[in-house]
Amino acid sequence: MSQNASSSPDKIIVDRSRPSRNTDVAKAVKHTRERLQTHGGISTNFDREMLEVYLSTAKQSAALQPLFVILVGLFSNYFFTTINLFPWMLASLFVHSINILIANRARASTITTDNASTWQRRLLLSQFLTGCCWAWFSFIGCDGCESGYFYFKGSALLIVLSATSFLVFMLRSSTLVTFMPVVIALAFISALSRDPMDMALTAMFTTSVAFFAFLTARLYSANLQLLSFQSEKDDLIAELEMAKSLSDEARRRAEEANLAKSRFLASMSHELRTPLNAILGFSEVMATEVMGPLNNQIYKEYVGDIHASGKHLLDLINEILDLSRIEAGRYELNEETVQLVDMTEDCIGMVQLRAKAKNIQIHDQFEPSMPAIWADEKAIRQVILNLLSNAVKFTPKGGEIQVKVGWTASGGQYVSIKDNGPGIPEEEIPVVLSAFGQGSIAIKSAEQGTGLGLPIVQAILHKHDGQFLLKSKLREGTEVIAILPAKRVLQTVAAVEETHAVDRRRKSFA
Repeated sequence: MSQNASSSPDKIIVDRSRPSRNTDVAKAVKHTRERLQTHGGISTNFDREMLEVYLSTAKQSAALQPLFVILVGLFSNYFFTTINLFPWMLASLFVHSINILIANRARASTITTDNASTWQRRLLLSQFLTGCCWAWFSFIGCDGCESGYFYFKGSALLIVLSATSFLVFMLRSSTLVTFMPVVIALAFISALSRDPMDMALTAMFTTSVAFFAFLTARLYSANLQLLSFQSEKDDLIAELEMAKSLSDEARRRAEEANLAKSRFLASMSHELRTPLNAILGFSEVMATEVMGPLNNQIYKEYVGDIHASGKHLLDLINEILDLSRIEAGRYELNEETVQLVDMTEDCIGMVQLRAKAKNIQIHDQFEPSMPAIWADEKAIRQVILNLLSNAVKFTPKGGEIQVKVGWTASGGQYVSIKDNGPGIPEEEIPVVLSAFGQGSIAIKSAEQGTGLGLPIVQAILHKHDGQFLLKSKLREGTEVIAILPAKRVLQTVAAVEETHAVDRRRKSFA
């Protein structure tokens, strides 16, 4: 028996003992928000990313510097035979190989925020050694050469300055560290020689180093800002995904709880209605004194109160159970051929007594010769009766109610019920249409209810693929319209005359 109960679809499916699956997600959201709220120390946060970009660039451009060194050495040895740059070339290539070795080790290791500064110092040291090689090149002179070597040396230094600056700007302060030895060497040479040409070269190269240092610093800052924006965008996307996950989980739990509630109430239909029907039956027997007169008048009044309260409670339970069955997916339509006009007339007759008690006039206007529809008669009758009961309930004494049944523009059929009651404020219409919702004027002007009448009407019409419209103006009245689609209208097809069909067949054979 326990196994059958566990496999029943009506079992409450919300497991309160199950831990939340979004604990890690919530922690990640908190961490992400803390990152988004941290605005300081951008360069510290992205030193690792900038080093990775620098190492990638150094790998791609590893052959450029030795190629340039070789070209400079060969060109100078070919055109300026009195100087020998082969020792400088070997030293430069050796230092470059050290740079490549350090970069490869950095790429092979895991660069973290903690060791990023250490690797940065090592890479800057390797760049300083490269600058020392170019400082050696600036010391090399040519006594027998004319001004051509001077221009060649200045051009080579400016070319290597510009090329190196754009290749290593991802390494912070690399331009100053690399070419400061060259500036010191040129300044020393110009101080010893007192030659205006050497002084001009020193000034020009120093100015170029300052310009490129400023330019690479701006490029470095711009890349930092781009990385910061990219990180913030990724964090925002991650937070949105996490928030969506939390929202989906909360919605799923709410849907499970609502479905469990609906299934519970739907399964309690028999258990709730059976004792109420017994109470109503026995109280009615006592009120009508079938088994004998009640000698005490107070007891008779109590019996009447019990019967009225039990009937009111049964109506409320029926509405709750109807909506619960609909939400639980256990409300099945028993469709058949029905006449919308006939059902509306029957429902008007059922509320006519209450309308006369309040001196309310009900005027009907029906389209003639309307065909039948394919619908659940009990459900559609409940819709019309609910709408008429609300109209009678909220219409003041001496008021009027207009009931119309006709065609829609798309070929469907509708029932319109309009009263001249107090109306509903525009901002309260969504409340009235929601489950257990009641407007402020309705609460003051009519007897209390569950607020489930209109939600049940909407659900039943939705099951029929129909629509429900509510139009209301304060102090002017309310109009409700129940619409059934054209596909539920059973159109009659004219019979084909047999003689015409026979004539057509004869003509075809001829």
